[in-house]
Amino acid sequence: MIPNIIKESAKGYQSLSINDTLLQERKIFFTHDVNPDSCNDLLEQLMYLECEAPGEEITLYINSPGGDVSSGLAVYDFIRLMSSPVKTVCIGTAASMGSILFLAGDKREMLTHAKIMIHDPSYSNGDYGGMKPLEIQEKVNNLMEIRKELCSIIAERTGKSIKEVHRKTKCDTYFNAEEALAFGIATSIITELTRKED
Repeated sequence: MIPNIIKESAKGYQSLSINDTLLQERKIFFTHDVNPDSCNDLLEQLMYLECEAPGEEITLYINSPGGDVSSGLAVYDFIRLMSSPVKTVCIGTAASMGSILFLAGDKREMLTHAKIMIHDPSYSNGDYGGMKPLEIQEKVNNLMEIRKELCSIIAERTGKSIKEVHRKTKCDTYFNAEEALAFGIATSIITELTRKED
């Protein structure tokens, strides 16, 4: 259940969900697998905030195990096209496609004990059952193209060479906040909360 907040306004008392209240403050939480439904919801929120106040910063909080590449890349591409700067904040673990969403941010912040995980894309077990060799080869070729795209994004956003990125993505590589900062994945570590002044 998402708790509600009672707020007083000129119209009297209103009951708003925490998510609605945070959206009014241009804050979005993405704490799901990366899949078509979760990414559609995220895109709708980003589009709404972009239309409401173009150019004003949006904060996207991420705690995601990753998931579908094409859905995640749709969100990544849209964020990079927006006039509103997006600050991404890793509040738990941003893994796999979750890390690509994190890299979309202009500013990329991490909590002290947050983690980032990058790796090469993979197919789930059983995807090749009953397939012919050329069909398998086509899938492998497609997977290598996806690897190329994702590694290019990581290299571009971190300033590392493709060769350095390939070394890190050949297996699951976890970065704590300090390591992510040193590698260029994060741009800062949150050490204190800034409070809104009345």
